[in-house]
Amino acid sequence: MITKTVSDSMHKDIEAIMFTKQEISQLTNEIAARINKDFEGEEIIAVIILKGSIMFAADLIRCLTMNVKLDFMQASSYGSGTASSGVINIKKDMDSDIKGKNVLIIEDIIDSGRTLSLLKQELQSRGAKTVSIAALLSKPERRVVEVEVEYIGAEIPDKFVVGYGLDFDEKYRQLDYVGILKPEAYM
Repeated sequence: MITKTVSDSMHKDIEAIMFTKQEISQLTNEIAARINKDFEGEEIIAVIILKGSIMFAADLIRCLTMNVKLDFMQASSYGSGTASSGVINIKKDMDSDIKGKNVLIIEDIIDSGRTLSLLKQELQSRGAKTVSIAALLSKPERRVVEVEVEYIGAEIPDKFVVGYGLDFDEKYRQLDYVGILKPEAYM
């Protein structure tokens, strides 16, 4: 899976490219095809999880064939520490009434599963008809809480990845590929 190295000095903190722009596009198209099939003839509310999901969400939504309403959330279950508090902290809530609607949560990467598990439960409790999750990447080795993710682009090893919306300290989001960050860049 990890085959290319980055030589451009602009990307000196990247150890290797995990997914190129073209490979990301292919994964996104595959996810969209499944969503289009599953929700054919129905409307969905796409809930984009800020900030990291914005690039994936923009590309995914353009591939969907049904009517899509957009909304945004920013949520965490971590508080100020590094371990989940078990309670979801919604920093920015959505504006839409989702009662009786199909909701598609769009996330960049599934790591521990804590936040998305709690978020999915929260949106179900608001009366959504369905709540599904689409994620570009998943790190199953890091999973602490099992959460059903209906649409996953690819499973990846437990490496620190950045680019295509994923960041470290608000950096690297603008890269048009997903790369492995060198440890010296974040230690």
